[in-house]
Amino acid sequence: MTQPKLEIQENVLLAPLTTLGVGGSARWFYSARSVAEVQQAVAFARERGLDLFVLGGGSNVVVADGGFDGLVLRVAITGMEGPHLQGRARGMLDVGAGRNWDEFVAMCVLRGYAGVECLSGIPGSVGGTPVQNVGAYGQEVSETIASVLVYDLTESRICELPSQECGFAYRSSIFNTSQRGRYIILQVRYELQLGAEPSLRYADLQRYFAGRHGKPTLGDVREAILKIRAGKGMVIHPNDPDSRSAGSFFKNPVLSEEEFSRLSARAAARGLKVPSYPALSQQSKISAAWLVENSGFHKGYVKGRVGISSKHALAIVNRGCATAAEVVALRDEIQSKVEQTWGVRLDSEPVFVGVTFEA
Repeated sequence: MTQPKLEIQENVLLAPLTTLGVGGSARWFYSARSVAEVQQAVAFARERGLDLFVLGGGSNVVVADGGFDGLVLRVAITGMEGPHLQGRARGMLDVGAGRNWDEFVAMCVLRGYAGVECLSGIPGSVGGTPVQNVGAYGQEVSETIASVLVYDLTESRICELPSQECGFAYRSSIFNTSQRGRYIILQVRYELQLGAEPSLRYADLQRYFAGRHGKPTLGDVREAILKIRAGKGMVIHPNDPDSRSAGSFFKNPVLSEEEFSRLSARAAARGLKVPSYPALSQQSKISAAWLVENSGFHKGYVKGRVGISSKHALAIVNRGCATAAEVVALRDEIQSKVEQTWGVRLDSEPVFVGVTFEA
């Protein structure tokens, strides 16, 4: 049976498709609503020798002002199957990569499935969560991902990668490291716990529920997370200028014991102490926000049309009509000052599309 011809769009502005709101146009653009359409779009790019970029929810992306001279493929597969019950306490849910992540979390909480409640309010789509091993408030998606259904561009076939083959680590996976660009994520299978208690590992949550009688429910934890995130400008809202960002722009650095000792010595020389949080120390991480705020920057810092959120030191915000070049320039300034002050290099979290950096 002959596949219907795809209606590929031309010169589509990408800024409105991202939460940061900067960047130029895609030379070609297509929103695929099925696996077959993904395959057809890939064939279109290959026949014309085009570069290919897969766009999810646009929440963790910085698009160059010159746009992208290739095909931007938006995976809009939103179907969901399950739960497939594994005994009485576990359920498997197969979720399309294009499904809104927070809507999925809300559904899980409503149905009593624990495992993703602390990831409430994170913008973007389901397909983006395995790429960076999305995590917040003591949870990471790697704890609940059973497998990832992908289209393998190298072998031109669809395959299912079990969790142990995804190389999950702090904010990383094979999808953004060793196998970057090889796979297009089509669907994610999550294994969740029915009736389990919510996670309360993070200090902010423990403080929120301190002194409360009775154990908080999944719904209570979701509500708390949304309030905490909103207080940091990390919930997308059209009336909140601090939410016009790509989320946390820098990863919390992971230091060796020797590196941490050097950092602590520098801090002591300045009459400061490097903060230690249980959720960070478990993975040998330190606070990137502390490094930024003790390097001459502050919440609400302004640099022309860009700045730092007034609620969260790690969020670079578009204050209105900003360019990608201005965002990158502020990123470079922060990185340079932190490294000069503390001897620690901050790594960026967002994906840069069409942006070139000086060697």
